[in-house]
Amino acid sequence: MSSTQQGTIRKLLEAHGTTFAADADITLRDEPACLWQLLVLAQLLSTRISSDIAVATARELWKAEWRTPANLRRSTWQQRVNALGRGGYRRYDESTATRLEANVVLLDERWNGDLRELRDEADGDAAGIAELLQAFDGIGPTGADIFVREVQDVWPSVAPYADKLVVRGAKAAGLPTTPDELFALCPSGRAAHLAAALVRVARKPSILERL
Repeated sequence: MSSTQQGTIRKLLEAHGTTFAADADITLRDEPACLWQLLVLAQLLSTRISSDIAVATARELWKAEWRTPANLRRSTWQQRVNALGRGGYRRYDESTATRLEANVVLLDERWNGDLRELRDEADGDAAGIAELLQAFDGIGPTGADIFVREVQDVWPSVAPYADKLVVRGAKAAGLPTTPDELFALCPSGRAAHLAAALVRVARKPSILERL
């Protein structure tokens, strides 16, 4: 690794390396409630709406005490619509309120409320996990990518994981574009942080000018 690449990675992590989960007040661990929260965030980030609004909306759901599938399942559709609206998710509030309940039901019935069982069904394989995640309403390839790239520090079997946005950001930053080479340069336990920084670069390359 060149000194230039070393400096780029250090600066990216310092300036833009907060994960989207952390932005949404999710303390990500290999536990059912945290993983559920990440699934919800991935669903919110999947639509054509700004990531800031998706993150703010996730926080509104946590304020309503829906950090667990069981708590959300006890909410009413209208309560969910109201919370989504408070977060600024108004274009998709009604459909998302419906999808959230459908996803709780699926999670409970197929994986006993625990996304670790989904991971185990896929034998910990990233591609298999991404495919199973798309069984959830509102989670397509984009949402599955978000979930897997954010979870890779707590699910080591999926690492290193770089989706198209991460690769695009790496290319713009002059870093390797293959996952193995890219994350070999990353400090241990910081893969998801570097991935988040590179997603931000892919969306707004001008941030490289301020590093």
